[in-house]
Parts: sequence; C-alpha cells; structure tokens
Amino acid sequence: MKTNMGTADRAIRIIAGVILIALVFVGPQTAWGWIGLVPLLTALAGICPAYSLLGINTCKARTSR
Repeated sequence: MKTNMGTADRAIRIIAGVILIALVFVGPQTAWGWIGLVPLLTALAGICPAYSLLGINTCKARTSR
C-alpha cells in the first residue's frame, strides 16, 4: 500500500490518538478512549484506509511502490 498521509496529517492524528488514549486513564476513564488507537496506528503506518477509498492523498512526496 502507498503512503497517503502527509506530515501534518500524521502529527495531528498522533496527538489526537494520544489524547484519546489518555482519557482511559485520566478524566472520565471510560473505554471509549481506546478509539484513539485508530488514529494513532494509522498515523504510525502512514496509511489511512478511508483516504484510499475516497482517493485522498495528503502526502506531498509520491511513493512508487
């Protein structure tokens, strides 16, 4: 699969994922915070399946895989 996420997009997803996961341990302490794994894992992989389905690419450098 090709990388389809740019640097800014990945940084925002990492921050959002960490904040959501932190909600499991502090704040309301509900299991809903584990949803933060989705943006965190997609940011670390650099691939968003939803972007692939919609044909979106925020990555500036085109990879030829």
